[in-house]
Amino acid sequence: MAFLEIGANSASDFSISNSLRFNDGDAPALSRDPSSEGNRRTFTISAWVKLSKPGNVDEGIFNSNVDSADNRFVFGITSAGQLNIYNRIGGTTYSLASNNLLRDPSAWYHCHCVIDTTDGTEADRQRMYINGTRVTSFADNSPVTSQNVETAVNRDDTKHAVGDKQWSADHFDGYMAEHYFLDGASKEPTDFAETNDNGVWVPKKYTGGSYGTNGHFFEFKQTGTDADASGIGADTSGNGNHYTVANLAATDVTTDTPTNNFATFNPLDNYYQQYTYAEGNLQVSTNADYYNWNTSTIGVNSGKWYVEGKMTQTGTGTDNWVFGVASYQVSNNNHGLGADNFGIAYRNNGVYKTGDANTTHGASFSANDIVMIALDLDNDNVYFGHGGQWADGSGNTDESSPNSAVSLSNLRGSSTYGDTVFFAFGDWNSNAASTVSIGEFNFGNPVHSISSGNADANGYGNFEYAPPSGYYALCTKNLAKYG
Repeated sequence: MAFLEIGANSASDFSISNSLRFNDGDAPALSRDPSSEGNRRTFTISAWVKLSKPGNVDEGIFNSNVDSADNRFVFGITSAGQLNIYNRIGGTTYSLASNNLLRDPSAWYHCHCVIDTTDGTEADRQRMYINGTRVTSFADNSPVTSQNVETAVNRDDTKHAVGDKQWSADHFDGYMAEHYFLDGASKEPTDFAETNDNGVWVPKKYTGGSYGTNGHFFEFKQTGTDADASGIGADTSGNGNHYTVANLAATDVTTDTPTNNFATFNPLDNYYQQYTYAEGNLQVSTNADYYNWNTSTIGVNSGKWYVEGKMTQTGTGTDNWVFGVASYQVSNNNHGLGADNFGIAYRNNGVYKTGDANTTHGASFSANDIVMIALDLDNDNVYFGHGGQWADGSGNTDESSPNSAVSLSNLRGSSTYGDTVFFAFGDWNSNAASTVSIGEFNFGNPVHSISSGNADANGYGNFEYAPPSGYYALCTKNLAKYG
């Protein structure tokens, strides 16, 4: 099953260039202590998010924390997957938590929040929206009962943060794009997005006016780590309210956005593997007890696609980690990739395995080598290589272009699994005493630093080696054209 949310463009062809990848385990955050007080009664928060661990951690999209548990604010997603406003004022909590759950790790969601305690209607003093639709079904509904009450937001000398729930150990885990904070304005989600001709909720350019004293707009186009116009937390609203960067790096600025959604590993394909996922679901740590594999969020049945893989830690044992493709997801806890006809595993000893048979193919490769996979679904072939060269099919990796094909004929067209093919990663070691393997896939937004930098022919992706002619990064803009 492929999890796919195509971010089609609006009528104005608005496109988002960048997002920021947060990895919860690194304690990432952007923060700022305002020196001037803004409007503490009225403000708007709008952001697009793609969640890596939906339903596992509290995700802070924006919050403010006074030096007291009596005055706090957070707009985010609970560990249960609910969109949530937690608004604590003078020791009283006013909270909204949606019955709708945000659980798709492949989808971009538009999360929108309006706080306006000046509103004469109690139920309208705090409102939130998912993909343009107001949330009206609540697991928790505690409206602001007092009109004109002041919140913890926009207090001077009070830390405001993005990605960090300041009073807990939880941090945002996933991707964030187009982060707006409007100080003193009550704006609708239609100021930031619209429904296109296909009925898809898509971003549009905000033209709604002033951002207010402490307002900001984060486009995540810069890669510096200082709180300035060149930093990751650069405010491009014109206010210059730049945020301080904590535990975020240049490699966390990505091109995976609501208008061009890239594949990642699929953390929902984890029932049997019990793998651990990190770095925006681009890094997987295997379970030493089982040999299994994990698949990509996007499966394809036509076109030509290029990805790269890298081992950052090798498990105990010989030839125990594999990159490859599969036409189905794992169905038990001890079934390696290539153990049947519906998967092909390229092993670190240079052989490929399918139908439970090993075939000499290329030279062996080691940890930190970059593995290349070129998947040709128009001709039912897959090609493997590493280090910028392709396997010759006879035990060497010395070809400048992919010309030694491994056939996909057994993977496709079965009555059980169909035609869809996924990229896959796993290991063949089931020894509880072993260490785990840690692998990364680069679908175009690498976790690791790239020494050269190569995009596909359409300008998408950032790869160590140039994709072969006619092969493309696995993203929705390319899928719309070639998939």
